[in-house]
Amino acid sequence: MPFRKRDDAAEKLIDTLVEQGISDSRVLNAIRIVPRHEFVREAELADAWINHALPIGFGQTISQPYVVAIMTEALALEADERVLEIGTGSGYQTAILAALAEEVISVERVPQLAERARSILSRLGISNVEVIVGDGSLGWPDSAPYDAIIVTAGAPQIPAELISQLDRDHGRLVLPVGPIGSQELLLVERHGERIEQSSLGAVAFVPLIGEQGWNSG
Repeated sequence: MPFRKRDDAAEKLIDTLVEQGISDSRVLNAIRIVPRHEFVREAELADAWINHALPIGFGQTISQPYVVAIMTEALALEADERVLEIGTGSGYQTAILAALAEEVISVERVPQLAERARSILSRLGISNVEVIVGDGSLGWPDSAPYDAIIVTAGAPQIPAELISQLDRDHGRLVLPVGPIGSQELLLVERHGERIEQSSLGAVAFVPLIGEQGWNSG
């Protein structure tokens, strides 16, 4: 994929992520080469490589690079795996996943954001991604099972539909769960009928709107 060359801003961000405990070299390299500045609005270009979340319109944000890194690292992706992303947003996290997995299916509820993300991803030559408009809280059963699922919005509880769409042998789900404004980032792993979960720390995401999320009304 024709990503950007290294520069000082990218390397400074990588140094910050390493200091914060990110150690997966594949994840760090994906963050290094995916051009984050392509996914932010013109008004935020000066801050594109700063370790902060930024607004992208429609009440949504492009996640803080550290949060992108810790969620992606927890998925422990292999190059031949299929990933489901809930909440395409800017498409930045989508591009990171596309650099690490064979196929990414991303579901976005806001049509304008989905179209913008498709345009950016296409312009960057990222072809192993499909962006779908729909209710992400229900996942995307048409292409299940998934080796990994990532949710970039806060859910009131772990959606049962997402568990059912995980690969039975070792499917992994990373998502924030908790009240609006403050959640716990969870890693959920499926081993047959056995479900294990562990905490990755406190986070604050926009709410997951949908049938198995928060009511849009």
